[in-house]
Amino acid sequence: MITKEILIGFLIGLAATAGGFFLYVEYALAGTFQDALWVIKENSLYGQVLSIAAIPNLLVFFIFIKKKKDYRARGVLIATFLVALLILIAQFI
Repeated sequence: MITKEILIGFLIGLAATAGGFFLYVEYALAGTFQDALWVIKENSLYGQVLSIAAIPNLLVFFIFIKKKKDYRARGVLIATFLVALLILIAQFI
């Protein structure tokens, strides 16, 4: 039961990051979605874009804390640590 709640939080954290990535690429960067992805790839901006895309996790985390869903908040925190690890790896690519 507890692991199910953590898994739900983890998946929601990944979805929030993916949503943040899409919103940032679609609306903050100029051009089409494909053009923005090309700019990110060419300039090696993976780490910077992923760190901005993880900001919605903060909102989701505090919503779960406010609703007393501590295990789901743990899952979001684990997802955030995973994104941070990906950012660290992206800096060395």
